[in-house]
Amino acid sequence: MRFSDIPGQQQVKQVLVQSVRRNHVAHAQLFRGAEGSPALALTLAYGTFLNCESRGPAAEDSCGQCPSCQKIDKLIHPDLNFIVPVTTTKTVAKDATSNKFMAEWRSFVLDNPYQGLNDWMQHIGAENKQGSISKEESLQLLKLVSLKAFEAQFKIVIVWLPELMHPAAANAVLKLLEEPPPATVFLLVSYAPEQLLPTIISRVQPVVVRPLPENELTTWLHTAHDIPEVKARQLAQLAEGNPGVALAAQQAATADHDYFTLFVKWMRLCYSNNVGEMLAISDEFQKLGRENQKEFVQFALGLLRKVLLYGLDPLLVPHLPAAEQQFINGFSRFVTPRNADPLARELNEAHYHIERNANPRMVFVDVSLRVAELLKNAA
Repeated sequence: MRFSDIPGQQQVKQVLVQSVRRNHVAHAQLFRGAEGSPALALTLAYGTFLNCESRGPAAEDSCGQCPSCQKIDKLIHPDLNFIVPVTTTKTVAKDATSNKFMAEWRSFVLDNPYQGLNDWMQHIGAENKQGSISKEESLQLLKLVSLKAFEAQFKIVIVWLPELMHPAAANAVLKLLEEPPPATVFLLVSYAPEQLLPTIISRVQPVVVRPLPENELTTWLHTAHDIPEVKARQLAQLAEGNPGVALAAQQAATADHDYFTLFVKWMRLCYSNNVGEMLAISDEFQKLGRENQKEFVQFALGLLRKVLLYGLDPLLVPHLPAAEQQFINGFSRFVTPRNADPLARELNEAHYHIERNANPRMVFVDVSLRVAELLKNAA
């Protein structure tokens, strides 16, 4: 994993690179971000950079060619270690610890490092069981760090979702952070750092992974994943800066649809209160299929938020495509602080009913009539 493989996060990348150049590598760092953020990907890129054998004094990234980089890229380097939440499964019936799931973990991360806990639980066949980092894991961890690095400069221990640690495991990690083994770097990746022990928080250097700007996420989806630009922009708007959410939405969708054009057509019909055309477009909505219907409603919510912000101050919504800006500029007169909350509630209610298999045509007609009334009152 290279820093260049990860979208955005330029400031974070620069801080991480400079810490290595200046030999100020903190022995424990906490990468905190939302589920689906580049937090795990950044730890992998950072670990690769730390142990790159061809890293020059002015290098901005790992080389990707040396033996260390190639082994870490495959997640098989002997000095790269993972602690992850697991549970008993059909293949591991008892004493579930991370080392028994490393083959599954490698395939999971190499396929997509932006996935979340539920994705991981499904990947290992956990069914409805909850994953955790057990107290038995603490014994494995102590054995792990008692050994010197095999071949790299640093032994790297990545703890994914430390908020799920059993108290015994948390105390073991705390002790290691208080008395760190030499040449060992702990990289904690947390999606809920507020659930960690305050004593752990106080002993790690924070690395904050923020949502990506919409234009950066759009570019990455288009160039790195060959998603058409229009679809990439829609996914970026849906994901609100989260690569994992964008990729999951792309996989869930059964086809590419121009949601923006459909939304514009829909809002014009609502504003003109053209019930006959609303009934006609409801057939178009029904043909989308349930996952795409949900995605369209989420897209509509995101676009309404942009319209409201633009009406308050156009500078709050930078990097708008020309076609969207023209529509948003005109529509912003009809989405105001007075009706924005009711509009959002109606769309959320529609999403709720679609998710529970209500008749999509009836849901769409109903929400159309309600939106029409709200837009009329705003005008």
